[in-house]
Amino acid sequence: MKVIITGGGGFLGSQLCQKLLQRGALTGPSNSPESIREIVLFDAAFHRNASDPRVRQTTGDISQREAVFSAIGTDPATAIFHLASMVSGECEERFDDALRVNLDGGRNVFEAARAAAGCPRVVFASSIACFGGAAMQDPNTDLTKLTPQTTYGMTKAICELLINDYSRKGYFDGRSARLPTVIIRPGKPNAAASSWASGMFREPLNGETCRLPVRRDQCHPMTSHRTVIDSLIALHEVRSESFGDDRAVGLPAHRVTPRLAESVLHEVAAERGLKLGPIVDAFDTRIQGIVDNWPVAVDGARAIALDLPHPPPLKLIVEHYLEDFGKLR
Repeated sequence: MKVIITGGGGFLGSQLCQKLLQRGALTGPSNSPESIREIVLFDAAFHRNASDPRVRQTTGDISQREAVFSAIGTDPATAIFHLASMVSGECEERFDDALRVNLDGGRNVFEAARAAAGCPRVVFASSIACFGGAAMQDPNTDLTKLTPQTTYGMTKAICELLINDYSRKGYFDGRSARLPTVIIRPGKPNAAASSWASGMFREPLNGETCRLPVRRDQCHPMTSHRTVIDSLIALHEVRSESFGDDRAVGLPAHRVTPRLAESVLHEVAAERGLKLGPIVDAFDTRIQGIVDNWPVAVDGARAIALDLPHPPPLKLIVEHYLEDFGKLR
């Protein structure tokens, strides 16, 4: 089996690649496990070279049809994980680029999957930003109406609908994972409006100051990086007939506030002898305005029924981050 990961040079893409290499197989068109012979990582740039001979890195622009078609190819046993995307803050500032990358890029991937032999499984990384406005509930479910109030959420919602229709027509076997905010991302803050969600853990753990742009009582759905990777793979493995007429599945998540995060950090720090950096208020009306249009909680019951995992306790998520990326001081 050949696996393609768009956005393969990013955080989730690289983590997904490593987990698939360890796993060694995925369900193929025969509905039986098939060995992974090659993983193609497609991205605009890569920060390090792949060390496993099964991995091929391909540099290209997701909005360029020819580049995407070349990377995906026509192999009959193909799995596609479409993660490439501009993030939320960027999309609000650069509307035309958001349409080019997230919409045109998504359609390029879907058309390449349609042209591939057989009926490949396509897993799309969507977002809870698909929700918004007056239709939001507490918690939102897979039946909550999609009325996104950000450009980022709009592009994700459209791609979810495309996944549903391409699958209905039998062009490919698609499924969308509606992701909560993923914590804790290593490295530096990025342009995502949800970047603070990782920063309020990461910076204090690094002994640095976190400048918090949202209210301390702001509720937000969050899950772990390990859980998201396991969920993407588990969603790929779900039999097609289990989805019914809706291929978009909201992942379960914890309802987290900065106050709760700080409490958990102090508990972990006390046990491990860590000196935390402070979390200071640096309210940003633009970021808060975007976050106000996102859900405060999600119901992942449908995902659980499909055997997708629930995230571990918040304290354990912090400990997993320290194991995977942190420096124990």
